[in-house]
Amino acid sequence: MQGDITRRCIMSAGWIFCVFVCISFSSGSFETLVISKGNEQWVSDTSMTRILKKRSVSSGEIAVQGVKVECKVTSRFAHTVMTTKALNKANISQEVSFEVELPKTSFITNFSMEIDGKTYIGVVKEKEKAKQQYQKAVSSGQTAGLVKASGRKMEKFSVTVNVAAESSVTFILTHEELLQRHFGKYELMIRVKPKQLVQHFEIIADIYEPQGIAFVDAYGTFITNELLPLVEKTVTDKKAHVSFSPTLDQQRKCTECDGTLIDGDFFIKYDVNRAHDIGDIQIVNGYFVHFFAPANLQRVPKMVVFVIDNSYSMVGNKMSQTKEALGTILGELPEEDYFGIIVFSTTFVVWRPHLSKATPENVKAAQEYVKTIEVIGSTELHNAVMHGVKMLYEEQRNDTALKNMVLMIILLTDGEPNTYPRTLPEIQESIHQAIDGNITLFSLAFGNNANYGFLDTLSKQNNGIVRRIYEDSDAPLQLKGFYEEVSSPLLSEVRFQYPDNVVNSLTKSHFKQLFNGSEIMVAGRLNDLNEIDNFAIEVFAQGFENNFELKGQANTQKWETIFPDEEYIFGDFTERLWAYLTIQELLDKKDKGTPEEKGNATDEALRLSLKYNFVTPLTSMVVTKPEDETKTDTFIADKLTEEERGKVQRYGYTVAASYPKYSPPTYFVDGDPHFIIELPDQNDALCFNIDDKPGTIFNLVRDPLTGIVVNGQTIGDKKVIPGNKMQTYFGRFGIVHEKFGIRLMVSTKEILVSEKGKQAKFFWTDTAKVKGPNMDLQVVKDRSLTVTLRDSVKFLIILHKVWQKHPYHQDYLGFYTLDSHLFSSNVHGLLGQFYHGLEFEVSEPFPGKDPNKPDAIMFVKEQELVVTRGWQKDFRQDVKNGEKVPCWFIHNNGTGLLDGVHTDYIVSGLFKTI
Repeated sequence: MQGDITRRCIMSAGWIFCVFVCISFSSGSFETLVISKGNEQWVSDTSMTRILKKRSVSSGEIAVQGVKVECKVTSRFAHTVMTTKALNKANISQEVSFEVELPKTSFITNFSMEIDGKTYIGVVKEKEKAKQQYQKAVSSGQTAGLVKASGRKMEKFSVTVNVAAESSVTFILTHEELLQRHFGKYELMIRVKPKQLVQHFEIIADIYEPQGIAFVDAYGTFITNELLPLVEKTVTDKKAHVSFSPTLDQQRKCTECDGTLIDGDFFIKYDVNRAHDIGDIQIVNGYFVHFFAPANLQRVPKMVVFVIDNSYSMVGNKMSQTKEALGTILGELPEEDYFGIIVFSTTFVVWRPHLSKATPENVKAAQEYVKTIEVIGSTELHNAVMHGVKMLYEEQRNDTALKNMVLMIILLTDGEPNTYPRTLPEIQESIHQAIDGNITLFSLAFGNNANYGFLDTLSKQNNGIVRRIYEDSDAPLQLKGFYEEVSSPLLSEVRFQYPDNVVNSLTKSHFKQLFNGSEIMVAGRLNDLNEIDNFAIEVFAQGFENNFELKGQANTQKWETIFPDEEYIFGDFTERLWAYLTIQELLDKKDKGTPEEKGNATDEALRLSLKYNFVTPLTSMVVTKPEDETKTDTFIADKLTEEERGKVQRYGYTVAASYPKYSPPTYFVDGDPHFIIELPDQNDALCFNIDDKPGTIFNLVRDPLTGIVVNGQTIGDKKVIPGNKMQTYFGRFGIVHEKFGIRLMVSTKEILVSEKGKQAKFFWTDTAKVKGPNMDLQVVKDRSLTVTLRDSVKFLIILHKVWQKHPYHQDYLGFYTLDSHLFSSNVHGLLGQFYHGLEFEVSEPFPGKDPNKPDAIMFVKEQELVVTRGWQKDFRQDVKNGEKVPCWFIHNNGTGLLDGVHTDYIVSGLFKTI
């Protein structure tokens, strides 16, 4: 059932724009099997067999006719259009999916599909107004989220449509982003991993920079000597054109094979000329943008305090990687800098009571100290940061020669700060008042359990930023890379001043620092372009030793004719650039200030998002896609927040942006058998095992009001491995809906359906989509069964296949609740009792029996339980290997977490409802 896949990517200024275009098809998915007598009843076993055989006709392929990524960059503002055209060559309708990866910093601005000459366009709406459509989609069992997090920097947009026989579909997605300068360059990265030959494959980038282009480099990791001539690059004074368009034969690995050479990353890097220290001002259609990055400035020395979390949650790789990175960073400190180190857990410890100059002797001593840091205790962040503020102020006060130095705190933590005796807002306010605008606070959120929202607000309140550090082997490089971005300030307290009577709607014009290799951008609107002859600009800052001051003028008349070549220009780019910057700044402000200020920032950001058709955290794109002539599906494309992105790593699988009200947690049982309760509202999961003899039937779900019951029967290994105990698994499930007269029996061999006396049988060797009057079933061959009960709930059953001749193990099943929000408040069972949430608290971890699995105290149901941090596996995305779900393990068959004991849930029959 695998289809053709085409992937394409674009990256800008250090952020990846990844275009991952996936074309897939399934002959069974939309050629729906309706098992009926008349239109409303299940048909017999033999009739079903005939239908399945009739539907298993071999179908033609989906042919990808063209894939094109076209990016126009005008004055750093990138406008990217991704187009894919596919043809269904088969004589039956088939499902085609379109997936695009784009950077999390970009805004989707348009999406359209053309199917059989009809165009379907996504509409941007206020997120609150889209909730009703979202709720309707969820309650009807649709997968309503179109945008999901993908890796560290990407978001994946996906949509699936049914394409008629011998018909084509064209997908077009547009997104926009302002490119940021990092380490002295802007960067486009195009990731090409088509995994197949594409008939018409083309990547085009047109760059227009009125300042003049200093250099352009283009290269690819997959470029061979044969492909090198196909990388076409044309550069003039202000324009650059780069393209890569191999023919079908040029893509081949060899003359007769279907494999493709195109598999890797394609890079375009460039910078602009900087002839004037005052920067470059561009005015078009009443909007202006000012780019400021003067050359040949001497770096300003800094005083920096590293505040490092060494609480127990940092145990293992996180602490060893932090120590490795900090040792490297200390070794690269310029000798004129001053530094200090504070480590904090339950209390804080200062390396030295005063800051030290970064001499070789002091650096070496600090590096030796870092090696001795050990993990212990909880996360008392507030006092540690406050002491860092005190150290910086005292050093500057005691030595007037240091008055022009830049003051910084770099905070690294991986958890939730202690909130006693202060709340999180009180911690933020206390630090904000102490810093009083004089110190820049940068935060590093290590891993996905760090409170990113708290750190984001804390940093923004104090002129800094937050950066998530991912728990991976390259974590030391991530830490070092962030430090390098902020390690060389060139100017501090940078202020831009424009004539008050000329400009309005100005974006941020005061910046705490300008760092080496970066760039400052200010944009605004002009009151009346016709009444001013010259546009005066003033820039004030603090340099290495003296005040920095520049004055200049921009002639407004000539800018209206500076963009003569429409091939390189798109629309009113200056206005859209201004809107992009303004929305980003308003989104930052909506989490700061008074309630009135927050409300005003939110309202204005929403207004601009709707006006310029940007999908932001305040808006959603509503896409209505055709299913067939009588039905449509409504999907919601959202902009993910960083907190939502954090769930990708926290829960071990990709999650979509969601509305909390309609985002149910997931409950499942799998393995031998492991029960897992995922609680997204608490950013955590709980797990426990049930051990009993094979053949025992447990009640998993029982809801007397809806009439839904789910029971599961355990099976054991074929025989016990010598020296081990008997392992049990679930081998059969019984699902009952008393009101609809439905009984469904699922075993590792077959699936039996009964509704009001009518029966049907399926086998795991089939792939089918079956629609009944009150229940829909979707079987994926040797993999899964999805059960959707009308106006009710949705379950997923996973089949785990084991080698038939395995001496010990046999096939078994896993059970997943995908949608539980329509169960009544009376629902119960081993899983059902958790469907409406669970209140619990967990103490700071402490060493357990296993050095890699810390213990903690859980406060739940008026009890204190010793729990262990570990993980279980979720097999929804990867049936073979599963994906890890971190969770708190409750020992002794869930005793203390369950109502009663596990034996209370034993029932006498697979369809027993009482």
